[in-house]
Amino acid sequence: MSVNKVILVGNLGADPEARGPVTKIRLATAERKKQGDEWVDHTEWHNIACFGKTGENVAKFCKKGKQIYVEGKIRTSKYKDREGSDRWSTEVVADVVRFLGGRE
Repeated sequence: MSVNKVILVGNLGADPEARGPVTKIRLATAERKKQGDEWVDHTEWHNIACFGKTGENVAKFCKKGKQIYVEGKIRTSKYKDREGSDRWSTEVVADVVRFLGGRE
């Protein structure tokens, strides 16, 4: 048995980019840790792909700064860059996107 499931809650770092059947978004999640006497913030950026009606709704109703909940699976793709070197890209393929409160 194996499980490939991701749950993220964060804010959009840019407006969604709709290209044909896919809408791509960049989601920022943040955590705050205390190191010594100081609090340190760490932001992690996630590339997310939304398809079908989910992608249409994200493109229509979401803007930079919007807080969303994303549930999906991790997918890693291999491609060649302009110099012909192998590169890998990791993204979350969203199954569920819920619009939350937060910045508009």
